[in-house]
Amino acid sequence: MARPSPWRYVGRRILSALPVLAGVVVITFVLTRMLPGDPALYYAGQVDSFQAVEEVRHRMGLDRPLPVQFVAYVGDLLHGDLGQSLSTGQSVGREIVQRLPASFELMAVALAVGMALAIPLGVAAATRPGSLLDHACRVTGTAGVSLPTFFTGLVLIYVLYYLLGIAPAPVGRFPSFMRPPPSVTGLLTVDCLLAGDFGKFRVACAQLALPALTMAIFTLAPLMRMTRASMLGVLSSEFVRQARANGMPWPRLLFGTALRNAMLPVVTTMGMIASSMLGANVLVERVFAWPGVGSYALDAMVSLDYAPLQGFVLTMSVLYVLINLLIDVLYGIIDPRVRFEA
Repeated sequence: MARPSPWRYVGRRILSALPVLAGVVVITFVLTRMLPGDPALYYAGQVDSFQAVEEVRHRMGLDRPLPVQFVAYVGDLLHGDLGQSLSTGQSVGREIVQRLPASFELMAVALAVGMALAIPLGVAAATRPGSLLDHACRVTGTAGVSLPTFFTGLVLIYVLYYLLGIAPAPVGRFPSFMRPPPSVTGLLTVDCLLAGDFGKFRVACAQLALPALTMAIFTLAPLMRMTRASMLGVLSSEFVRQARANGMPWPRLLFGTALRNAMLPVVTTMGMIASSMLGANVLVERVFAWPGVGSYALDAMVSLDYAPLQGFVLTMSVLYVLINLLIDVLYGIIDPRVRFEA
């Protein structure tokens, strides 16, 4: 019997995600209209005239019934229009596209650092249960899960920047007195390398270090705990004990057999963490003045700007669906027993 095509599976998963995205559109529209405050009054400024406020409300379309506003919003979405930001006067879609690489760069580096530390530490703790390393990993994991990301970021700024002076000021992706390289990919470190400017590359990496470390601590704790728990279960299984009794070399048994069988729950946890990072980056970006989509959405919420908020939530929902789809595909790569079936 032929194995089902993975592309057919991907297509079905995307189709099954469409009702979820439709629900996100409805819920986001309703919740933004329930925010306290009057956007028309906010943008009218210090104007005492009722007529002036009503004119602003009319220009924003807020004087129409909610169903009419919703139909107009959905019609714009179907044409690829996320609306226009009232606070900046720019297209929401264009601003999200411009800011998304900054958020993606931060998330990718943080996730890579977290995985590079969490998986080896989790494996080492599982092979030495009850040791000092095992206890240290469990304490670190508990602390990493308990501390909010914004608190971790503030502590790192206070210690590494204010007290020790070994980290740059949290002023965003690049110092204001330096001119960034030409934007090719939107990823500042990559653009610096493409421009051949290694001095600016070092500056960009230094600015990225603290926020990425903050997010890496957020990813490190649950990944390390899951790796340890999964490895403990696999190492105590019958097939591992039998392979060890048959004389299989320990490094091959540990990394070639045990770790591969323990990776499925780790990959699941990694997908959940990557999805939760889409929300956690909002506070981290605010703390470090990082010009990503998270800080963009937070500014829009403060100014009661509906379109950027709706665009942000919809973009994060699409990314969430894509991340979970990627995790499902990775299952088939890690474990050949997994079949792409509907």
